Amino acid sequence: METTELMVEGDVNFSEERRKWDQQIIDPRTRQILDDDARYFLHQSMSSPCLEVLDSCKGSGIKTLSGNYLLDFHGNNVHQLGYGNDDVVSQIIEQMQLLPFSPRRYTNQPAVELAKKLAEMLPGDVNRSLFAPGGTSVIGMALKLARVVTKKHKIVSLWDSFHGASLDAISAGGELVFKKYMGPIMPGVICIPPPTTYWGIFGDTEADQLNYADYLEYVIEKEGDIGAFLAETVRNTDVQIPTRAYWKRVREICTKHKVLLILDEIPIALGRTGKMFAFENYEIEPDILCLGKGLGGGIIPFAAMVTRDRFNVADDISLGHYTHEKSPLGSVAALATINYIEKENLLQKVVDDGLWMKEELNKLKEQFQIIGDVRGLGLLWGIELVKDRKTKKKAKKKAEQIMYECMHHGLSFKVSQGNVLQLSPALTINREDLQRAISILAAALAKYS
Repeated sequence: METTELMVEGDVNFSEERRKWDQQIIDPRTRQILDDDARYFLHQSMSSPCLEVLDSCKGSGIKTLSGNYLLDFHGNNVHQLGYGNDDVVSQIIEQMQLLPFSPRRYTNQPAVELAKKLAEMLPGDVNRSLFAPGGTSVIGMALKLARVVTKKHKIVSLWDSFHGASLDAISAGGELVFKKYMGPIMPGVICIPPPTTYWGIFGDTEADQLNYADYLEYVIEKEGDIGAFLAETVRNTDVQIPTRAYWKRVREICTKHKVLLILDEIPIALGRTGKMFAFENYEIEPDILCLGKGLGGGIIPFAAMVTRDRFNVADDISLGHYTHEKSPLGSVAALATINYIEKENLLQKVVDDGLWMKEELNKLKEQFQIIGDVRGLGLLWGIELVKDRKTKKKAKKKAEQIMYECMHHGLSFKVSQGNVLQLSPALTINREDLQRAISILAAALAKYS
């Protein structure tokens, strides 16, 4: 099977390197569970057959059934507070014993407290929430609300973006691995190039990023009937960090043309960039903000859409109407997560760790020619591996080899776009474990460079 076209969102599960990894698993219990998993679950790209069998997870790491411990720099972006945070666990358990579920048509104190807390944290009149069981669902609600508010069905999004795996979300996303075989999907989506500073088609410098913003306006003016621009504030998987000038210009364009700015911060909010919300790095306001993943404390599937007070105009239709939309468990987990970040001053820790990571990763770039680019913010970093720094040709084979080598020595992370090593550890990780991770990575780079 051809794997190249699928090396986009993450590593593939049927490559030569994956087969080698699978063949070295000899623990009988692990082997049996992996075989049963492959037999009874429907296979899909990037999920099955699985890598390993997990036995436990706590803090910054995961432990396999066969006893191996790995620092988890992947975590599906739910582990801002690490795994099994004691504060979050204790509050969820307490809530489970009191009100584990809230049927629709009823509200509950935790849900109202969370909606109020989000309103207090967000700027301007961004103070109306809807909750849902997952990020894909809130993307769907945001797209629906944009149509109601603007009376326009078309949206602009970015190539290579990921906003969820449902039909409406993959329509708004820009990745082949989710759209393949799907045939006709949601109409009215126009994808444009994402702002980059390494291999962008409109230029690679920070100054060139305004070209990407200007192209957004060009499309809005030429296409007509555009109701929303949907984008990740910071691109999570291969770590693209737009400039402040880019986002300022985008905000101006959306306001000028009455296009709603929908920011997807499902994987990157709650401190990942050193701010509670990534858009705070750019001093802009979204019209609709989508949150999820770590919002449930790495325990409860939970997400939120927050929008402007004046967009409270859809009371005659159902934007979400999900069974667990005002989940008391999810709300308690979210409140515990936010309160822990504030109480432990995690945002400043992430800023300090980010500066340290930048210095250490740039040292690796100086040492290893295979590293073409290092980019990141807070505790979200991407290392782009290339065959040649001049041509910037992607070193996909080497990236995969380096990933598996690191896993053999206790470090797990994601490979995106085939050649970008994405590092996103728990925000609670200590400096000793950060240093250990860098050492494992350096040894793997030395072996395969």
